[in-house]
Amino acid sequence: MTDDSPSRPRRRWTHGPRVLLTAVSAVVLTLMIYINIHAMRHNVGSDVSHSNFLRMLERSIDYSSSTGGSGGSAGAAGGGSEGDLDLDSIVDSSIADLVKKSDDDKEQEDLWRVGKLQEMADRINGMGSTLEGRLQLLLDRKQRAEGVSSQNSNNINNNNDNSNNNINNINVKKGMGERERSDTTTTTKMTHEELKSFADKYRRIPQPEKNLTGMNILLLYADDWTHHTLSSFHKTEPLNTVLKTPVLDALASDGMRFTHNCVTTSVCWISRATLYTGQYLSRHNTKEPCCWGGRPKPKKRMDEMPADWKELSVYEILAENGYHVGHAGKWGVYLPFPKNVDFNVEEDGWHYRKLGDKTWHITEKNEADALRFLATRPRDKPFFLNVAFYATHAKDSDKRQYMPQQASMDLYTDVDVPVPPTGTEEAWNKMPYFFDERNEGRTRWHSRFDGNGTKHQVMMKNYYRMATEVDAACGIILEELRRQDALDNTFILFTTDNGNFHSEHGLADKWYPHQESIRVPLIIHDPRMKNEKKGTTNDDFTLNIDLPPTLLGAAGIPAPEKMMGRDMSPLYLEQQQTPLPEWRDEFFYEHPIISRKTYIPASEALVRKDFKYMYWPDWNYEQLFDLVNDPGEMEDIFNSTKPEIVEIKMAMKKRFAELKKLVKSDELVT
Repeated sequence: MTDDSPSRPRRRWTHGPRVLLTAVSAVVLTLMIYINIHAMRHNVGSDVSHSNFLRMLERSIDYSSSTGGSGGSAGAAGGGSEGDLDLDSIVDSSIADLVKKSDDDKEQEDLWRVGKLQEMADRINGMGSTLEGRLQLLLDRKQRAEGVSSQNSNNINNNNDNSNNNINNINVKKGMGERERSDTTTTTKMTHEELKSFADKYRRIPQPEKNLTGMNILLLYADDWTHHTLSSFHKTEPLNTVLKTPVLDALASDGMRFTHNCVTTSVCWISRATLYTGQYLSRHNTKEPCCWGGRPKPKKRMDEMPADWKELSVYEILAENGYHVGHAGKWGVYLPFPKNVDFNVEEDGWHYRKLGDKTWHITEKNEADALRFLATRPRDKPFFLNVAFYATHAKDSDKRQYMPQQASMDLYTDVDVPVPPTGTEEAWNKMPYFFDERNEGRTRWHSRFDGNGTKHQVMMKNYYRMATEVDAACGIILEELRRQDALDNTFILFTTDNGNFHSEHGLADKWYPHQESIRVPLIIHDPRMKNEKKGTTNDDFTLNIDLPPTLLGAAGIPAPEKMMGRDMSPLYLEQQQTPLPEWRDEFFYEHPIISRKTYIPASEALVRKDFKYMYWPDWNYEQLFDLVNDPGEMEDIFNSTKPEIVEIKMAMKKRFAELKKLVKSDELVT
């Protein structure tokens, strides 16, 4: 006991606050478990189009017990409508009773306990409000629950050609328009504000003030999207007009799209380790998906995370600064230690799976988990949520490779997906001599694109369907934020872990330093952005090492010095004090050998907008491409004797060595 704590005489009611809090917590926890688990187990697969999770929640409620049946008494408290669950009233009344009893008994100890319980009471109050609003919404929408889902399968087509230029007007699904809210007020012996003021006097530990922006942060993180897997890309650079991503187009029109966003290593687990730490592979050293920092795979569950993860993880930093942190989807780095997140549902490696009585598609599961997080989050603190979609990653072990939802199969049926200009045998023959049939990129090309063109059409249409499904899921998540009046206070970032070959150079998948592999989409919607910046594009080199500093910057948190990237917000926000520092015009790329050099050889590169120097260290092989005159990287000019090319080559080799040394050092990299 510290010197400043009050004396604690033994009284009959000493444990009253603890018992009361435990009872209230049990009620809230029981309701959350009921909604989350029972909704997921209910078989509504035939009724749900594009994973309408809100309707699943409707179906998970037993209406007979909440609207006048045996359980109808739940709505009587506080004068609410029949079927309401007035958790706010329960929590506020109970805590007010606690305060009254402590005042009547004149027990200083109990006053102190009120202060200690206040933070937990606030949290329960926020969850209670969330659940009350959700249940009221479900009851109000009961009559619309029947016969609506059959109309939903046409909604993506309805939105493809007519996406609005403002995300506040996104309406991806029918029946998801503006909801009316009804605020119910309850009479308690002490208001929440009075209770908080009263309890603050008895706090033993002062609460430090945070220099936070208060913005929510939503990361929409897809898998295996190359830079032109966005229909908004084709409005400015029309490679094809087939793909439709209307929600992300609308997000870009209300934010900024970055045209030269790249990854520093193009593979799932390394790119995600970079997302979590803001470091190059050479520093975080996560060469295998099972092991962090190059360590051997642990034989048993670790008691805590490695020190470098704890120091640099965006999740950890945001949690330490008062954020409610959630993850829904693919982690990509498989480590047996507890992750410090308030909400964590990991889904990876599958397209269809039966969970309970329902067969899920992984994209609708990602969407449903994101909606669960938003529905149950406390409203008294900002949140960070990473919706880490597995799509459009292929199911490599299945000959079908890409398996979209059944409701999407009508999309793209009457169109032909163009074969890329470099998706030819000629392009394959121009690859370095060590690219042969043993190369994994070539093996996957045979699985997806080999043949007379029919296989290419089937694969790419299914890939596009899965991309459009992710787009629709993003729309539903944004709609839920709008419904919660949180959209205007939420920083939203859409990107992906790496690019993808779609038969370019006779290859499939990623890994190598070509444009299709390293260049990926990036859209930022920032409430701080001025109107004149919205709907514009930025052509600067942004990298995935910039993502963590940017996410932390949106929260008002300085990035740790060991992070190697930069906050991107100065590229679109007005600078109040100092001019914008000079931005990078080149970067170093690296990828390790996987398995053996004939399978996936190591590769490195110095990337500029006009030229690219590639180095294959396992084979001591060098290449040089003129990206202005040869954007498809077909003609290797490394051996050119033209004086101007020789000069460029020598300068780039020198700079390549400098940046490689810098990346592998402890110096600041920008």
